Amino acid sequence: MLSIARSCLATLLAGLLSFPGFAANEKSLGLVVQAQDAQIADSKVAIGTTVYSGDKVETDVGGALRLRMGATQLYLLSASSVTLAQRSEAVVAVVARGTVGFSSNGTDQFELEVPEGTIRAANGQPAYGQVMIVGPQEIVVSAYHGSLVLDNDGELHTIPEGKSFRVVMDPEPATAAPEMAPSQDNGNTTPTKRRRRRLAFFLLLGAGAGLASWAIWDVLSESSSSPK
Repeated sequence: MLSIARSCLATLLAGLLSFPGFAANEKSLGLVVQAQDAQIADSKVAIGTTVYSGDKVETDVGGALRLRMGATQLYLLSASSVTLAQRSEAVVAVVARGTVGFSSNGTDQFELEVPEGTIRAANGQPAYGQVMIVGPQEIVVSAYHGSLVLDNDGELHTIPEGKSFRVVMDPEPATAAPEMAPSQDNGNTTPTKRRRRRLAFFLLLGAGAGLASWAIWDVLSESSSSPK
């Protein structure tokens, strides 16, 4: 009887620990401050929803979403999707589709990850920028305030303030870049080689797209209690 009682108690405790209230507290990345036709996985989000590493956030056609994560704000425009992650000290938003932007104080270690590399504020300075996924090998990167850096496995490309570049990735990789990978015999890490992406940059002329995005950001930044 004692053995049966212990077994039942263990089963009960395991069940309780599966509920969020009893599980170990996971550190949140931030929260939703504005949302329209947006969801995390299959659940609709509302103002105040907390987001965590591993969450996939997305917007429907015509939707918009803005998150506050420390000193960084991340926004998704219509038909956009990102997956959030915590990597070492940096918060990363892996962009799958659509148009995604951020405002950063430059020191909060925030990055947008796209197939062409990672995008962050340049030189630890405040920046506001945006990336639009055009196709499997093409993006448009815009730096509206402050400069951005596109990091292609250590090969750094600066997007100056006020400029937009179309970036096209060659399906064939370019130069080799070092990477740490486990060895075959004892599990120790030994340097191996991987191939950097071959990127082509094309400056986009005209400020119409930038002004439109700035207007959208301005609207998203308004407080519902004290609109401009």
